Amino acid sequence: MDRAQDRPIGRQDAHDEKRTDRAGHRTGRGTAPDSDRSGGGVGSEAELELLVHGVGGTTPEKMLGDPRTVRVTGDDTAAVFRRAADAGPRKEPRGEPVQEAYVWCNLTSGDSSRALWLLLLPFMVVNLAHWMRPAASGRPHAARLYGLLVRLTALTLTVLLVAAACEVALDLVAWQCAGVHECARRHSWLTFSAAGAYGTDGGWWSLPGRRLALAALVPAALTLLLWYLSRRTWSAYESHRPMDRDPEPETDGSALARPGFWYGRRLVARLRAAHTATALLTVAAAVMTPAARYDHRPGGPAALNALSWLLTTVLLAWTAATVGVVCRRGRSENRLDQRLDRHLVRRLPLGALGLLLLTALYAGWSRPGWHSTGRLPGDPAFGALMLAQGLLVIALAVVARDLHRRSPDRRAGMRGLGGPAVALLACALGGVMSGGGAQRVAGWLDGTGGLPAGPPVLLTWQASTIPPVLAVLLLLAVRLGLGAARLARTERGRIRHEHPGEPEDPGRTRAIAHARAMATLTDRAPLVVAVLTATTFVLGAVALAGAMATGKTPDGATRRTHDILQAAADTSQALGSWLVGFGFLLFVTWGRRAYKDASARRTIGILWDVGTFWPRAAHPFAPPCYAERAVPDLTWRMATWTQRTGGRLVLSGHSQGSVLAAAAAWQLTPSARKRVALLTYGSPLERLYGRWFPAHFGPPALAALHRDVACWRNLYRRTDPIGGPLRVPDDTTPEVDHAPLRDPLAYGRTPDHPLPAPILGHSDYQADPVFTRERAHLLSRLRPEVPGQREEPDEGAA
Repeated sequence: MDRAQDRPIGRQDAHDEKRTDRAGHRTGRGTAPDSDRSGGGVGSEAELELLVHGVGGTTPEKMLGDPRTVRVTGDDTAAVFRRAADAGPRKEPRGEPVQEAYVWCNLTSGDSSRALWLLLLPFMVVNLAHWMRPAASGRPHAARLYGLLVRLTALTLTVLLVAAACEVALDLVAWQCAGVHECARRHSWLTFSAAGAYGTDGGWWSLPGRRLALAALVPAALTLLLWYLSRRTWSAYESHRPMDRDPEPETDGSALARPGFWYGRRLVARLRAAHTATALLTVAAAVMTPAARYDHRPGGPAALNALSWLLTTVLLAWTAATVGVVCRRGRSENRLDQRLDRHLVRRLPLGALGLLLLTALYAGWSRPGWHSTGRLPGDPAFGALMLAQGLLVIALAVVARDLHRRSPDRRAGMRGLGGPAVALLACALGGVMSGGGAQRVAGWLDGTGGLPAGPPVLLTWQASTIPPVLAVLLLLAVRLGLGAARLARTERGRIRHEHPGEPEDPGRTRAIAHARAMATLTDRAPLVVAVLTATTFVLGAVALAGAMATGKTPDGATRRTHDILQAAADTSQALGSWLVGFGFLLFVTWGRRAYKDASARRTIGILWDVGTFWPRAAHPFAPPCYAERAVPDLTWRMATWTQRTGGRLVLSGHSQGSVLAAAAAWQLTPSARKRVALLTYGSPLERLYGRWFPAHFGPPALAALHRDVACWRNLYRRTDPIGGPLRVPDDTTPEVDHAPLRDPLAYGRTPDHPLPAPILGHSDYQADPVFTRERAHLLSRLRPEVPGQREEPDEGAA
C-alpha cells in the first residue's frame, strides 16, 4: 500500500540544509514533513489540495470541516494545517485528496493596535498607484518614469504629514498660543514657555526660537515612530526570502513571476532612509525659517545671518541628496537582491538628524527684541506643496494615458487613468486629514479667541471642500441605487424563466434579483472613482486659488458677496471642520472594531487586503505587505511537496486567496507549474485586479499563467459582489470559467432542500456539488502516471 502520508507530520518543514534536485538546481532549504518523503503511488495519498482562504480570515477547523486539526508547518502568524486524521498513519486510502489549509489571516488582523495602521491610509493608497500602471510592453523608459512620478508624489505626502505636525506643534502651540499671555494662561502646561504679559520677556524658554526648538520634538518623534514601525514590520514581512531560482526569459506574462518580486528589502530600506531624512529636514526647515527671516532683516546680527545662509545651503544640499535617492530605481525584480546599502541607509537619516539639532541650536540662540507675531509662514509652504502634488498627478496622467494608448485594454479601469486618480485621492486624503487636524487643535487652543491668527487658510479651505464632495457622492449613490433597482426588476423576469414548472414565490424572486443587482455595483467602481477624482481635482484647484488670491478663510473671502454664497461658505467651513474631526474619530473606532468583529472585518476587508497585498515600492511608511510572507510560504510548500512526492496538487483559492494562489503559482519553476492545477472561486483576479492592475493581472498575464499551469478552473456566481469570470483569452486549452453557479442551490423546497436554501453570494462555494466535481476533474486532467519514490540526496556528502 502507498505510504505517501503514513508518517506523523512535524511542526516545521524548513531546516537550514539546502536540497538540490537531480539536475543539481537548488530547490529550496530544508526538509518537508516525513510524509512528503515517501514515494507517490496512484492513490489519494499522492493527491493534495492546498486551500487558501480569502479576506476576513477563518479558522483551520472551518476550512477543513473538522474540529480536530494539527499544524503541519508555520508559526502563530501563518501556518499550514491538516485534519488530525490525515496527520497520523493512514490505514485505508480515501476517495478524495488530502486537504491542507493555509491560514494567513493573522498577517492582516491581530490585536486592536493594528487599527492604528488606518492612520497610514494615504501612504497605502499612493503605494497602490504604483502598481496600477497600464501595461508597458516595449516601453521600459515610460514605465520607469511612471514609477518615478509616483515615488515623488509619495515623498510629498511624507512632507505633508510632517508639515501638518509642525503646524500644530510649532505654529499653533509654540508660536501663537505660547506667544500670547492670555492663551498660555488658559493652558497651564504652556506657562513655563509663555511670553510675558503685553509682550514683555518671560522665562528662559519664552524666547520664540527656544519654544520652536522644544516643540520640534513632536514632529521629530512622529518621524522616528514611523521609521521604527517601518523597520519593525520589515522584520516580520520583507525579511522572508522567496525561493532561490534562475530568472525566466522575458515574456508577455506577469512580473509576479520574477524571482525578486516578493523581496523588497533593499528598496524599502532605501526609501525608509530617504523619507525619514526628508521628514527630519522638513522639521529643521520649520524651526530655522522664522529665525532666518528675523536675522535677514536690515541691521540684524551678521554672524547669525551668515550662519543661517550656511545652514540653508546645507539643508538644500541634503534635501537634493534625499530626492536623488528616491529618484533612483530601487527594485531589482529579475533576481533575488540581497544587497543592502548600509552606508546610505544609516548616514542619510543620521545626517538629517544632525542638521535638525544644529538648526535647533541656531534658532534657540538669544535674540533680544524678537517676539512671535501672526503665524509662521505656512500658507506659502502648504500652497507650494499642494501645487507640486497637482503637477505630479497631471504628469502621471499623461504618462499613464500614453502607456494605455499604446497597449489598449478595454477592461482597464478608467482607461488606464486609475493610477493617477488614486494618487490624487491619496493627496486629497492627506490634505484633508492635515487641515482637519490643525483646525481641531486650533479650536481647542483658541477658547475665547486667544490665538492671533489660527491655522493656515489653505488648510481651512481644504477642510471646507468636504461637504461639497459628500453631496456629489450622495447624488451618485442615488443614481447607482436607481440603476440597481431597474436591473433588479429586469432580473425578476429572468429568474422566473430559469425555474420553469416551479410555483413562483414573489418574495424569493425579489431577494435573488436584489442580490444579483447589488453584486453588479462592483463593476461601477470606475465611475465612482472617476466622479470622485474629478470633483476632488476641481474643488482642490478652487481651494488653492481662493487661499492664494484672498489670503482669507472661505467665510472671510465671501464676507461682502451675495448672502447665498456667504451662507454656503460659512456652512461648508463649519461642517468641514467638524466632519474631519468626527471622521477621524470614526475612522479609528471603526478600525478597532474591524479587528474584533468578523462582520465589520469582512466589510472593509477586501479594500484593506487589496491595499496591503502589494509591496511597499512607493512609500516605506505604508502598512506592510503581507504577500511578501504569504507567497513564499505557499511557494515553499508546493515546491517541496511536489518535488519529494511527485504527486498531484490542486491549489484551491477563495476570494483574495485566489490572488495569493496565482502569485504563488507564478513563483514556481516552469516545470513545477506544470504539475499544479488551479481551482479558484469567488475570485477577484479579473474583476478587480485585472481591471485596476493591468500591468500584472491583465489579459496577457492571466493567459500566460493559464498556459503555464497544468489546468485551471474558475467558479463564480451572479450574486457574488467580489468574484467573477476570468475571461482568459486563450482558445488552445479548455476554458477556465465554469458557467455561473446556481445561487441559491434550490429555488423552492425540494427533497434535498426541505428548508429554503440560502443565497450564498460570496461564501460557501464548497457547499455546491459542482465544487467537488470540478476538483475531481482537475485531478483527472493532471498527468495520471505518478512517479515512484524520489531518492533523497546523500546528507553526508559535502
